[in-house]
Amino acid sequence: MTAHNKAKKNEISNVVLMPGDPLRAKWIAENFLDNSVLVNEVRGMLAYTGLYEGKKVTVMGHGMGNPSIGIYSYELFSFYNVDLIIRIGSAGSYTKNIKLHDLFLVNNAYSDSTYAESLEVPVKNKTIPSWDDINEIIVKTANENNINIKQGTAHASDAFYSSIPLNEIIKKSKAEVVEMESFALFVNAIKLNKKAACILTCSDS
Repeated sequence: MTAHNKAKKNEISNVVLMPGDPLRAKWIAENFLDNSVLVNEVRGMLAYTGLYEGKKVTVMGHGMGNPSIGIYSYELFSFYNVDLIIRIGSAGSYTKNIKLHDLFLVNNAYSDSTYAESLEVPVKNKTIPSWDDINEIIVKTANENNINIKQGTAHASDAFYSSIPLNEIIKKSKAEVVEMESFALFVNAIKLNKKAACILTCSDS
Protein backbone atom coordinates (compact mmCIF):
# COMPACT_ATOMS: atom_id res chain seq x y z
CA MET A 1 0.00 0.00 0.00
CA THR A 2 1.04 3.63 -0.56
CA ALA A 3 -0.09 7.01 0.70
CA HIS A 4 -2.36 7.27 -2.35
CA ASN A 5 -3.49 3.67 -2.89
CA LYS A 6 -4.81 1.33 -0.21
CA ALA A 7 -5.13 -1.69 -2.50
CA LYS A 8 -3.13 -4.75 -1.59
CA LYS A 9 -0.52 -5.86 -4.10
CA ASN A 10 -2.50 -8.85 -5.35
CA GLU A 11 -5.62 -6.71 -5.83
CA ILE A 12 -4.11 -4.81 -8.78
CA SER A 13 -3.76 -6.43 -12.21
CA ASN A 14 -0.54 -6.19 -14.20
CA VAL A 15 -2.64 -4.35 -16.83
CA VAL A 16 -4.33 -1.10 -15.79
CA LEU A 17 -6.67 1.16 -17.75
CA MET A 18 -6.61 4.76 -16.52
CA PRO A 19 -9.24 7.41 -17.28
CA GLY A 20 -8.78 10.82 -15.69
CA ASP A 21 -12.14 10.91 -13.94
CA PRO A 22 -12.55 8.27 -11.20
CA LEU A 23 -16.28 8.15 -11.97
CA ARG A 24 -15.38 7.00 -15.48
CA ALA A 25 -13.40 4.20 -13.87
CA LYS A 26 -16.52 3.26 -11.90
CA TRP A 27 -18.67 3.32 -15.06
CA ILE A 28 -16.18 1.18 -16.99
CA ALA A 29 -16.00 -1.36 -14.17
CA GLU A 30 -19.79 -1.58 -13.90
CA ASN A 31 -20.35 -1.92 -17.64
CA PHE A 32 -17.37 -3.92 -18.93
CA LEU A 33 -15.86 -5.96 -16.09
CA ASP A 34 -17.26 -9.09 -14.48
CA ASN A 35 -17.07 -9.49 -10.72
CA SER A 36 -15.43 -6.09 -10.28
CA VAL A 37 -14.33 -5.11 -6.79
CA LEU A 38 -13.52 -1.63 -5.47
CA VAL A 39 -9.88 -1.85 -4.31
CA ASN A 40 -9.04 1.82 -3.73
CA GLU A 41 -10.91 4.99 -2.81
CA VAL A 42 -8.16 7.10 -1.18
CA ARG A 43 -8.77 10.78 -2.04
CA GLY A 44 -11.74 9.63 -4.11
CA MET A 45 -9.46 8.08 -6.75
CA LEU A 46 -11.52 4.96 -7.39
CA ALA A 47 -9.89 1.75 -8.59
CA TYR A 48 -11.68 -1.47 -9.52
CA THR A 49 -10.35 -4.88 -10.43
CA GLY A 50 -12.40 -7.44 -12.30
CA LEU A 51 -12.44 -9.75 -15.30
CA TYR A 52 -12.71 -8.82 -18.96
CA GLU A 53 -13.29 -11.90 -21.11
CA GLY A 54 -11.69 -13.92 -18.33
CA LYS A 55 -8.59 -11.70 -17.99
CA LYS A 56 -7.88 -9.80 -14.78
CA VAL A 57 -7.94 -6.05 -15.42
CA THR A 58 -7.77 -3.02 -13.14
CA VAL A 59 -9.31 0.32 -14.03
CA MET A 60 -8.30 3.35 -11.96
CA GLY A 61 -8.68 7.10 -12.23
CA HIS A 62 -5.56 9.25 -12.45
CA GLY A 63 -6.83 12.80 -11.96
CA MET A 64 -5.86 15.82 -14.04
CA GLY A 65 -2.40 16.90 -15.13
CA ASN A 66 1.08 15.44 -15.47
CA PRO A 67 1.84 15.54 -11.72
CA SER A 68 -1.34 13.64 -10.82
CA ILE A 69 -0.96 10.80 -13.33
CA GLY A 70 2.74 10.92 -12.52
CA ILE A 71 2.06 9.91 -8.91
CA TYR A 72 -0.52 7.20 -9.59
CA SER A 73 1.23 5.57 -12.53
CA TYR A 74 4.64 5.66 -10.81
CA GLU A 75 3.22 3.86 -7.80
CA LEU A 76 1.41 1.29 -9.94
CA PHE A 77 4.57 0.56 -11.92
CA SER A 78 6.90 0.58 -8.89
CA PHE A 79 4.95 -0.87 -5.97
CA TYR A 80 2.25 -3.00 -7.62
CA ASN A 81 4.34 -4.60 -10.38
CA VAL A 82 2.07 -3.26 -13.11
CA ASP A 83 3.55 -3.98 -16.55
CA LEU A 84 1.24 -1.91 -18.77
CA ILE A 85 -0.87 1.21 -18.28
CA ILE A 86 -3.16 2.49 -21.01
CA ARG A 87 -4.53 5.97 -20.47
CA ILE A 88 -8.06 6.18 -21.91
CA GLY A 89 -8.92 9.85 -21.82
CA SER A 90 -10.36 12.82 -23.63
CA ALA A 91 -8.69 15.50 -25.72
CA GLY A 92 -9.35 18.73 -27.55
CA SER A 93 -8.65 18.94 -31.27
CA TYR A 94 -6.13 21.40 -32.71
CA THR A 95 -7.04 20.58 -36.31
CA LYS A 96 -10.10 20.12 -38.52
CA ASN A 97 -8.80 16.65 -39.36
CA ILE A 98 -9.61 15.47 -35.83
CA LYS A 99 -13.36 15.75 -35.34
CA LEU A 100 -15.62 15.34 -32.33
CA HIS A 101 -15.77 11.72 -31.09
CA ASP A 102 -12.76 10.64 -33.19
CA LEU A 103 -10.42 8.17 -31.53
CA PHE A 104 -6.79 9.26 -31.38
CA LEU A 105 -3.77 7.11 -30.57
CA VAL A 106 -0.82 9.08 -29.23
CA ASN A 107 2.46 8.37 -31.04
CA ASN A 108 4.30 11.31 -29.47
CA ALA A 109 3.60 13.44 -26.41
CA TYR A 110 4.90 17.03 -26.38
CA SER A 111 5.11 19.06 -23.18
CA ASP A 112 6.90 22.02 -21.64
CA SER A 113 6.61 20.25 -18.30
CA THR A 114 9.71 19.75 -16.15
CA TYR A 115 8.44 16.30 -15.16
CA ALA A 116 11.03 14.38 -17.18
CA GLU A 117 13.82 16.59 -15.86
CA SER A 118 12.69 15.89 -12.28
CA LEU A 119 13.03 12.15 -12.92
CA GLU A 120 16.31 12.60 -14.83
CA VAL A 121 14.81 11.11 -17.99
CA PRO A 122 16.58 12.78 -20.96
CA VAL A 123 13.65 13.27 -23.34
CA LYS A 124 13.43 17.09 -23.37
CA ASN A 125 9.99 18.09 -24.70
CA LYS A 126 8.86 14.94 -26.52
CA THR A 127 8.45 11.34 -25.50
CA ILE A 128 6.91 8.27 -27.07
CA PRO A 129 4.79 5.31 -25.95
CA SER A 130 5.66 1.63 -26.23
CA TRP A 131 5.11 1.58 -29.97
CA ASP A 132 6.41 -1.82 -31.02
CA ASP A 133 4.57 -3.81 -28.38
CA ILE A 134 1.42 -1.85 -27.61
CA ASN A 135 0.48 0.75 -30.22
CA GLU A 136 0.82 -1.78 -33.03
CA ILE A 137 -1.55 -4.11 -31.19
CA ILE A 138 -4.03 -1.27 -30.65
CA VAL A 139 -3.96 -0.33 -34.35
CA LYS A 140 -4.31 -3.99 -35.41
CA THR A 141 -7.23 -4.52 -33.04
CA ALA A 142 -8.96 -1.35 -34.25
CA ASN A 143 -8.56 -2.43 -37.88
CA GLU A 144 -9.90 -5.92 -37.17
CA ASN A 145 -12.99 -4.38 -35.58
CA ASN A 146 -13.50 -1.72 -38.28
CA ILE A 147 -12.78 1.06 -35.80
CA ASN A 148 -11.24 4.19 -37.28
CA ILE A 149 -8.40 5.38 -35.08
CA LYS A 150 -6.20 8.32 -35.97
CA GLN A 151 -2.61 8.79 -34.81
CA GLY A 152 -0.23 11.62 -34.09
CA THR A 153 1.16 13.99 -31.49
CA ALA A 154 -0.61 15.09 -28.31
CA HIS A 155 0.24 18.31 -26.49
CA ALA A 156 0.33 17.41 -22.80
CA SER A 157 -0.32 20.89 -21.47
CA ASP A 158 0.29 21.97 -17.88
CA ALA A 159 -2.35 24.72 -18.14
CA PHE A 160 -6.00 24.23 -19.07
CA TYR A 161 -6.54 28.01 -19.25
CA SER A 162 -3.43 29.07 -21.13
CA SER A 163 -2.78 32.72 -22.09
CA ILE A 164 -0.44 31.78 -24.95
CA PRO A 165 -2.08 32.27 -28.39
CA LEU A 166 -3.28 28.95 -29.77
CA ASN A 167 -1.46 29.33 -33.09
CA GLU A 168 1.84 29.68 -31.21
CA ILE A 169 1.15 26.54 -29.18
CA ILE A 170 0.30 24.52 -32.28
CA LYS A 171 3.38 25.76 -34.14
CA LYS A 172 5.65 24.88 -31.22
CA SER A 173 4.15 21.50 -30.30
CA LYS A 174 3.22 20.33 -33.82
CA ALA A 175 0.36 18.52 -32.09
CA GLU A 176 -3.02 17.48 -33.45
CA VAL A 177 -4.73 17.29 -30.04
CA VAL A 178 -4.29 18.64 -26.54
CA GLU A 179 -4.65 16.85 -23.20
CA MET A 180 -2.70 16.97 -19.94
CA GLU A 181 -1.28 13.59 -18.95
CA SER A 182 0.34 11.45 -21.65
CA PHE A 183 3.81 12.98 -21.24
CA ALA A 184 4.24 12.01 -17.58
CA LEU A 185 2.86 8.53 -18.17
CA PHE A 186 5.35 7.88 -20.97
CA VAL A 187 8.22 9.32 -18.91
CA ASN A 188 7.40 6.97 -16.04
CA ALA A 189 7.32 4.01 -18.40
CA ILE A 190 10.76 4.93 -19.73
CA LYS A 191 12.15 5.55 -16.25
CA LEU A 192 10.88 2.25 -14.85
CA ASN A 193 11.25 0.11 -18.00
CA LYS A 194 7.50 -0.48 -18.28
CA LYS A 195 4.95 -0.19 -21.09
CA ALA A 196 2.41 2.58 -21.70
CA ALA A 197 -0.06 3.78 -24.30
CA CYS A 198 -2.66 6.53 -24.60
CA ILE A 199 -5.98 6.37 -26.46
CA LEU A 200 -8.00 9.58 -26.53
CA THR A 201 -11.53 10.52 -27.56
CA CYS A 202 -11.93 13.96 -29.07
CA SER A 203 -14.42 15.68 -26.75
CA ASP A 204 -14.10 19.26 -28.05
CA SER A 205 -12.46 21.31 -30.75
